[in-house]
Amino acid sequence: MIQLGEFHELIIIRETDHGIYLENEEGDEVLLPNKYVPETWMVHDKIEVFVYLDHEERPVATTLKPKIKLDQFGKLTCVEVNKYGAFLDWGLEKHLFVPFKEQVIPMHPGNDYLVFCYLDLETGRLAASSKVHAFLDNSELTVKPNEQVDLLISNQTDLGYNVIINQLHLGLIYHDEVFKPLTIGDSVNGWIKRIRKDNKIDVMLQRPGYRGIEPNAQKILDKLKLAGGHLDVSDKSDPEEIKSRLQMSKKSFKKAAGNLFKNRLIEIKEDGIHLKD
Repeated sequence: MIQLGEFHELIIIRETDHGIYLENEEGDEVLLPNKYVPETWMVHDKIEVFVYLDHEERPVATTLKPKIKLDQFGKLTCVEVNKYGAFLDWGLEKHLFVPFKEQVIPMHPGNDYLVFCYLDLETGRLAASSKVHAFLDNSELTVKPNEQVDLLISNQTDLGYNVIINQLHLGLIYHDEVFKPLTIGDSVNGWIKRIRKDNKIDVMLQRPGYRGIEPNAQKILDKLKLAGGHLDVSDKSDPEEIKSRLQMSKKSFKKAAGNLFKNRLIEIKEDGIHLKD
C-alpha cells in the first residue's frame, strides 16, 4: 500500500495519456499527472513524490512539496469556509480540509492556524485539526534535560506558552523566560529545562549554562566579557533597562547576579557589576 500523506521514492513503470505510472516494491501503483512529469525520464527511474487524494478522491502523486504531511504539525492559512468546514492552503492543488468538529474556534479565510494533519479512518481522507494537544503524548518521553529540541509555539496561557516539542510532546515556556516576540505557529529552537514527575516538560529558549552555572548567570558572564568586564547595571536599575539590555527580568537578574557573586565570579560595586580578575 502506498500511504497517503507521505513522501515515497517510487519506480517509473509506464506512460499513459494522463501521465506516468509509478510503483513501489510491493507492486502498488499511483499516477503522476502530466503536469508533474519531469522533462527527462526513463522507465525504471526512481522519483520522489508526495501522495494524496485528488479532487475526485483518487490517490495521485505530485512532485510539489506540501507544508505539512501526515502526522505532522504546522501553521497553515485558511483560504475557504463552506457548510462542511474550512480549507487550508498546504501548498498543493487541492486544499486540506478541516471539519467543523476539529476546529478549536471557527476558522476564517485569511487567518493562520496551527493544525495537525491526520488520516480520517472513516472516510480514508487526509484532514487537519486545530485541536493539536489531542495528538500529543507525554506518556513515554524521548527527550532529556538540557537537550536541544525543535519547538512549535502552540498557544498562550496564564503561565506562559504551550509548545510542541519535536512534533511529539507538549511543553511549557514560562512568561518570565520569554524575551522576544512569539507568535502561534512559530518554529524556534529550545532546550529542555526540567522534566517533572508527572512527565510535564519545562522548556527554555536559552542554551543551558556551562560548568553548573544557570543560563541567566552564564548570559551575564558573556555580556560582561563582551563589554570589557563591566556593566553599569545593578539591582537598583530600572526593570525595563535590565530587560532591554540583558533579555531577562529584574528578578532573574538579581538571582543570577547573586549566584555569580557567591561563586566569586563578579564584584558588585556602586557603578554596576564587574568581572572578577
